[in-house]
Amino acid sequence: MMAPVKPRGVIVAAIAAISIAIASYYYLCKSNKKTKLSLSFNNKKKKLKRNGLVDAIGNTPLIRINSLSEATGCEILGKCEFLNPGGSVKDRVAVKIIEEALESGKLSRGGVVTEGSAGSTAISLATVAPTYGCKCHVVIPDDAAIEKSQILEALGATVERVRPVSITHRDHFVNIARRRALEANEFASKLRKGDQVNGKEPEQINGHGSDEAKKSSIFSSDCTGGFFADQFENLSNFRAHYEGTGPEIWEQTSGHLDAFVAAAGTGGTLAGVSRFLQEKHPGIKCFLVDPPGSSLFNKVTRGVMYTREEAEGKRLKNPFDTITEGIGINRLTENFAMAKLDGAFRGTDKEAVEMSRFLLKNDGLFLGSSSAMNCVGAVRVAQSLGPGHTIVTILCDSGMRHLSKFYDAQYLSQLGLSPTAAGLEFLRIK
Repeated sequence: MMAPVKPRGVIVAAIAAISIAIASYYYLCKSNKKTKLSLSFNNKKKKLKRNGLVDAIGNTPLIRINSLSEATGCEILGKCEFLNPGGSVKDRVAVKIIEEALESGKLSRGGVVTEGSAGSTAISLATVAPTYGCKCHVVIPDDAAIEKSQILEALGATVERVRPVSITHRDHFVNIARRRALEANEFASKLRKGDQVNGKEPEQINGHGSDEAKKSSIFSSDCTGGFFADQFENLSNFRAHYEGTGPEIWEQTSGHLDAFVAAAGTGGTLAGVSRFLQEKHPGIKCFLVDPPGSSLFNKVTRGVMYTREEAEGKRLKNPFDTITEGIGINRLTENFAMAKLDGAFRGTDKEAVEMSRFLLKNDGLFLGSSSAMNCVGAVRVAQSLGPGHTIVTILCDSGMRHLSKFYDAQYLSQLGLSPTAAGLEFLRIK
């Protein structure tokens, strides 16, 4: 006769059976999960084929910037906008501006999109305009890196290089671009009406007419009109980031981020992303990083558009004494007004230069001046919040279009901006 099983033995046996069951269930679930993930991955792979150049814009990678993350104890992540087809974050804006203009009837196929730009938005417009059957005319300040106008011309855009003046001046590059759109509309209207004399276009009458001749060299004979992109005030800019960049960052981080920081030129990226993220979670802090000569820092921190350079007796003819391009401004744009910010940080040209070389050496990231300034801002935020936080910034464009200035040793030496740092000591990190 068998001896009775002791209660303790029963308990041990039961626990063992339950453990085996749980382990088996976990294994099966894990296997199923792997299968589902594999299927999901395969489904995503099927969707990776995109319809043309425009469909390839956006959904850029969000990468961990290892050197800065390890130095600060925070997770510092960069959105690789330089991987867009046109090479910058402005591709998103160009598409949104053109598509909304076409939908509204303000632009039609065969029309010319005009813009005043320091480079990146113009390049993006020139890149995407042909896919909509349009052309591009760009007015660019003549102190912008020469490779930007070279790229524009290679893309088929017509380019006017003009001297930098105040936005209040009628010949500021933005104001000239606005006029060119109106001139294109007038030119197209004359073409539609067949406004010719003796079989010649008006600009050919008497063999001269400088303004008309200029228009005929800018606008093709089949031009259907002009549209001024107006990236600074056109809220298509804001919407491109509110509807695209912001949601992508939220999804890529699974909503687990503490802060976002970026510099501002038009303000569209900062406004669109900050507003979207804070609507998703009010606890996400959003910050501006501002270069020398810009008054946006004081607007955010003190509520007034004012810089030290504008103090009585110290006003400069051109307060924008920064070598960073496309960021910093002395006026409040419609786009920037949409931003929801918790604070701002100052960055210097020297810090931007040093940061660009540090990232190239330690992470293999070859970034433009605004991207470098954004990374300066990310470190500033990390220092402010302390270790253990996740911070996202924008890697706007690569260094490829900054070779003649930001990456030119002789140019930097003349300005006393030659990089000398061995590490991050320029940001007080040993």
